[in-house]
Amino acid sequence: MTTSTIPSIVGSSKRSKRVQFFLLCLFIPLFTIPFYVVLSASFKTSQGADVTTMWKLPAEWTTSGISKAWEALSGNFKNSLFMVIPAVAISSLIGSLNGFILSKYKFKFSNTIFTLMLVGMFIPYQTILIPMVRFLQLVHLYGTLPGLALVHIIYGIPITTLMFRNFYVSVPKALVEAASIDGAGLLKTFFRIILPLSIPGFVVAGIYQFTNIWNDFLFGIVTIPNPVNQPVTAALNNLSGTQTVDWNVLMAGSLIAALPTAIMYLLLGRYYIQGLTSGSVK
Repeated sequence: MTTSTIPSIVGSSKRSKRVQFFLLCLFIPLFTIPFYVVLSASFKTSQGADVTTMWKLPAEWTTSGISKAWEALSGNFKNSLFMVIPAVAISSLIGSLNGFILSKYKFKFSNTIFTLMLVGMFIPYQTILIPMVRFLQLVHLYGTLPGLALVHIIYGIPITTLMFRNFYVSVPKALVEAASIDGAGLLKTFFRIILPLSIPGFVVAGIYQFTNIWNDFLFGIVTIPNPVNQPVTAALNNLSGTQTVDWNVLMAGSLIAALPTAIMYLLLGRYYIQGLTSGSVK
């Protein structure tokens, strides 16, 4: 490469960045307009929140819609927290142990087991609804939050295993060999040496699992038919009436249901990117 070509390359790079910036500016309204509609409607009165006036700012600012939505969804919001937190923690821990074993301990049929485990990622939810309900009834967990948490734990193991297996590939095998020489077994090596190094992987797997489990609607409404015990995303469907819809209450409910995932990304987004770039997901 000659010195005369360097300015042209730099100029081309600058033009490319300008085009990217321009395209990003065009896409910003596509993401912000729905949020604006939800936010503005949440602070409107029942009469002011209408499809024909959804673009306008509230003529009368009020929190009545948010109060009614929280009154209707507060119990279900707590249900989601009680279900999501253990489901995320257990599925991530099992996935990390699976990923450690499959990446550092090669044994007969290990690749086959890993492949079969990944098949679970591609099974459509609708195909396992009937056997899932029958199994939960058999173990007396149907209609309960622990039963729903168990479903999400099992469904989350394949993806968390994939994430942690790819993450542990970058961990030097010399650490495992040194621990083995010192007399540490598999579990002791994992909990004493590997687990403290796995924080970026747990951040990525935790955010991914939290988002998927919190936003789930199908499993929540199928496994828990009682509206009182349902998670918040399933209970959100009950805010819309059969004859009329209070759009301010419905939009406020949507805002409340979306708040935890938004807060998680705001607080842990930086660590999420670091985990992605460090090899947690490839």
